[in-house]
Amino acid sequence: MAGAVPGPAATSRRSRPGRFRRWRRTRPFWGAFLVILGGAEILASVRAPLPVILHIGLQGMAGYLVPLLLLTCGVLLLVTPAQRAFYAIVSIILALASWLTSNLGGFLVGMLLALVGGCLALAWTPRRHLPAGAALPAVTTDTVVPAGSEASPDAERAR
Repeated sequence: MAGAVPGPAATSRRSRPGRFRRWRRTRPFWGAFLVILGGAEILASVRAPLPVILHIGLQGMAGYLVPLLLLTCGVLLLVTPAQRAFYAIVSIILALASWLTSNLGGFLVGMLLALVGGCLALAWTPRRHLPAGAALPAVTTDTVVPAGSEASPDAERAR
């Protein structure tokens, strides 16, 4: 029993944090998380029992539609990271629209969360892995040519 190989249950427990970390790094996780938090906060502020705020008709429907679309954009950012630019721009526009439709954007907190999340998702880029044997190209300063000079870097290498 001392040389027994651990079963699949023991192996999967050890690799779960690693699998989640690898999955999280392949998509704009923190941007999507903040967009979802912002949408949930805006939705909660619309549902808050405040007697002063009254939404009737289209304004009332937009108050529910904008945060639901923000939640949808946040989930889609997690599910389809290839389309992150589109969903991030839509979430930024919806966050700005929540200022007018949903109690000042969820009393500014939800709007700011969704704006920051949309900006993070828009700025996120996937990591590019180099092949195992490849090295980074070396940067040298001897090939730099002043702006007014006629000589090209290839001509100087030939000398």
